[in-house]
Amino acid sequence: MNMNFEFVRRLALPAEIKEMCPLSKEAENIVEAKKAALEAVFSGKSDKIVLIIGPCSADNEDSVIDYIKRLVPVQEKVKDKIIIVPRIYTNKPRTTGDGYKGMLHQPNPNEKSDLFKGIIATRHLHMRAVEETGFACADEMLYPENYQYLDDLLVYVAVGARSVEDQQHRLTASGICAPVGMKNPTSGDYGVMLNAILAAQHPHAFIYRGWEVKSTGNPYAHAILRGYTNKHGESNPNYHYEDLVRLLNMYSSKKLMNPAVIIDTNHANSGKDPFEQPRIINDVINSMRHNDEVRKLVKGFMVESYIEDGSQAVNGGVYGKSITDPCLGWEKSEQLIMDLFEKL
Repeated sequence: MNMNFEFVRRLALPAEIKEMCPLSKEAENIVEAKKAALEAVFSGKSDKIVLIIGPCSADNEDSVIDYIKRLVPVQEKVKDKIIIVPRIYTNKPRTTGDGYKGMLHQPNPNEKSDLFKGIIATRHLHMRAVEETGFACADEMLYPENYQYLDDLLVYVAVGARSVEDQQHRLTASGICAPVGMKNPTSGDYGVMLNAILAAQHPHAFIYRGWEVKSTGNPYAHAILRGYTNKHGESNPNYHYEDLVRLLNMYSSKKLMNPAVIIDTNHANSGKDPFEQPRIINDVINSMRHNDEVRKLVKGFMVESYIEDGSQAVNGGVYGKSITDPCLGWEKSEQLIMDLFEKL
């Protein structure tokens, strides 16, 4: 074989994993109801705001579930205006390929990679979230061929800044039955992001997991603004009023279905300073108040939040503290949600 691969073992197919870890009918109903609520927002039928919030990476099952359980009473308080979608990001892109790549690769961050255990662990974590909290969650589609392991559990899918130009991500998104957010690339080029949305909204024929498949298109594919990096490697934001108006105008010129944007309040928008996230939300809320068309375009926010403020090394050992990007701690996150509710 002309490839430098060691074929370690054959991994179970998605259907086999689902047989091993089946979703209950009650959980299926929860997922479908949550998905319908999100689709109503992205289609303009509901004026609620979507808040996708949670750890940068889902590194520990117990602390992630603990965090999501804390969201339950908060969601009840804000349910008239906000739909909370917990982030359970189980695979992480790495700029250089090194470092912790998420639960899919390492169910235990301090042990070696075990992808079979990782597939089971990611599904089990998402199932626990639905069954124990009543939330259905979001994850990043880093590897399109792995999406089917979780397709019956996810109500929101994000395509990252490094993946948004990839053909297979765009084509797979066109067959996903849930809202899919396309981030602007690290360069900040809106055209790349909008082309990804255009591709995802159209039907396609392509190869997926060894099959010739046909997709019908995803009308809920939309934009995520996450800031960008300039030629000097410096972070720059793209959540300001002028950025939103520019996106609004470009959406109109492309004639895309269901114009929508989620504002990622961390990453390059905050310079990876999680404590800037509440301020960024306030800035966007002011823009929404100033222009009704911007208000219709902005469907929500993405916030990186965990139990403890900041971040730590992989072997740091602090419960509920991020081992990837710094996050906003629980007390500040709860205040952020309540402040957002009061301003809407």
